[in-house]
Amino acid sequence: MRGRFDTLFSRLFGMLLIAIVLAHLLAFFWFHHYGPPPPPPPPQAGQAFNGPPRGPPNFEPRPPRPWFGGPIVPLTFQLISLVIAAWYGAKLLSRPIQRLSGAAERLSENLDSPPLDESGPREARQAAHTFNLMQRRIREQVQQRGRMLGAVSHDLRTPLSRLKLRLEQIEDIKLQGQMRQDLDDMISMLDATLSYLHEQRTSEAQQRMDVQALVESLCENAQDQGADVQASGHCAPLQVQPMALRSCLNNLLDNALRYAGHAAIDLQDSREQLLIRVIDHGPGIDATQREAVFEPFFRLEGSRNRNSGGVGLGMTIAREAVGRLGGQLSLEQTPGGGLTVVVRLPRH
Repeated sequence: MRGRFDTLFSRLFGMLLIAIVLAHLLAFFWFHHYGPPPPPPPPQAGQAFNGPPRGPPNFEPRPPRPWFGGPIVPLTFQLISLVIAAWYGAKLLSRPIQRLSGAAERLSENLDSPPLDESGPREARQAAHTFNLMQRRIREQVQQRGRMLGAVSHDLRTPLSRLKLRLEQIEDIKLQGQMRQDLDDMISMLDATLSYLHEQRTSEAQQRMDVQALVESLCENAQDQGADVQASGHCAPLQVQPMALRSCLNNLLDNALRYAGHAAIDLQDSREQLLIRVIDHGPGIDATQREAVFEPFFRLEGSRNRNSGGVGLGMTIAREAVGRLGGQLSLEQTPGGGLTVVVRLPRH
């Protein structure tokens, strides 16, 4: 019996069918009980018609029809029953979609989110099973990619270390320095790539954090190293992922110091969102290239010299960290010249 009504179609069709049958049965009973009396039987063949019968009619008397004895009651019942059936049917149809939508949102934030419960009608169970299978495959592919890159990085470090040792045998000091610089750049690119992949794989729970204290701490650390960094503004604590926000602000601050030599962080709080501006007065970025800088390994200058810039992952890591927090990151021109990075974090 369960197998017959195991599908969403069977449940919805059976519920509507029962509602329609019950509504019609009530209408039939109502009109049979309160309907007009039946007409007198016609005269039989060969019987003369002597006018209307003088005695009482030969049928059972009907109860007097009340004011509600017309079609209003059965029609109202039909309307109510069909509305209830339509509401419940729409709920049956929308429930699996809502479950899938919620699971997809959780999956976009965390690959290790709990799988969907494979229960309900056959279609819902099949969709949940397919979604869970997709989640497992995505997780396996990400883990496999991380293991592969980790192995490649480990295997590359060994010959790179050997090359650095063999550089000592080169007598040309200038050539030796250039080759050592190239090797250091390669090692930095490997480290940055692994850090980027680690940021993508890491899932962190949100917690209430004093963002103002974090900004002041980052500025103090940079000042202790001789950097020109200033902080201004105030804000109330915010629900964030602490490591993701710290990684974002660290990369933005490093970029500003690298290209401009100085930076300022301004906080502007409101009931709807928190604005964090990282301001510098360096060379800035042309408006046509402000979206391109968020691509992995994109650099404005042609060289890969780490003295003139990083490996091109700072902005990428920062935007993805802000995205995990449900916020937005955009670039604007600083009045008077330079670049302003605006981080918008919503207050849930």
